[in-house]
Amino acid sequence: MIVVTSDTIPGRTIEATIGLVKGNSVRARHLGRDITAAFKNVLGGELDEYTKLLAESREQALDRMIAEAEALGANAICGMRFSSSEIVQGAAELLAYGTAVRLAD
Repeated sequence: MIVVTSDTIPGRTIEATIGLVKGNSVRARHLGRDITAAFKNVLGGELDEYTKLLAESREQALDRMIAEAEALGANAICGMRFSSSEIVQGAAELLAYGTAVRLAD
């Protein structure tokens, strides 16, 4: 599956636009990670616990979007974007979305 942020794929022809595909992941903070992050927040530096949490969320949302596109018969996704929003305090949604297309062989 080809996934790009651009509207076209250089050197390839889009033969059909299938439509919007999306995948999301909602994650909540973990008390143990919050305590560790609080110490790092005082001392400074990267909050590794949250970096890992967000990376896992991005990958899961991306995998779900790709699965939806494949189920619709797409072999590529154009205009892919990420979006995030807070659902409730301590929990956030990460959304991956784009346009599923079928490329000519």
